[in-house]
Amino acid sequence: MDETFLDLDTITVEFDEETLQALDDVAFTDHRGNRDAAIRECLDRWLKSREE
Repeated sequence: MDETFLDLDTITVEFDEETLQALDDVAFTDHRGNRDAAIRECLDRWLKSREE
């Protein structure tokens, strides 16, 4: 297993209620209620949108 990810910095993000609700909607719809997976998906979408 590649453990290079252990050298990454840690960040903390605070979400408002509206954002949490949107994340929960994505989690419920696309990830069987897994909020962490929904956050990763939304972050991935955001990062890709910045590349364009």
